[in-house]
Amino acid sequence: MTESQAGVADPALPSICAGVGLAEGEFIREVLDRVGDKWSVLLIATLHDGPRRYTELRDAVPSISQRMLTRTLTLLRRDGLITRTAFAEVPPRVEYALTPLGVDLHGISAALVRWARTHHEEIRSHRKAFDSALDNALVAK
Repeated sequence: MTESQAGVADPALPSICAGVGLAEGEFIREVLDRVGDKWSVLLIATLHDGPRRYTELRDAVPSISQRMLTRTLTLLRRDGLITRTAFAEVPPRVEYALTPLGVDLHGISAALVRWARTHHEEIRSHRKAFDSALDNALVAK
């Protein structure tokens, strides 16, 4: 494992944010807000298995409200990460699917979900210890 893989910055390499202008930086933050949003990550991971109908997405993503599902799907469409196809049938049928850009993002999204699943107990333990230490410090005052 190299130092940079271990989390130590390589001084020979510029920061990933070095040289980013104000306008570009603002847009990058907007994109990261979208693709890093918990609902976006879960929907992209779910759509990787193939096109899904709205109700299938709602059932597959735990705890998402109808409002948040609709809003997130709209924003993912706006960014070109998913498509919405309406079929001329009775009753009407609509499917959502990843675009090539969304497929490209899936690998990163899946890695984030895997990381969270792998480390959730460790993080839960850290949070409990932190909160306990904070509570003890407040009581000691």
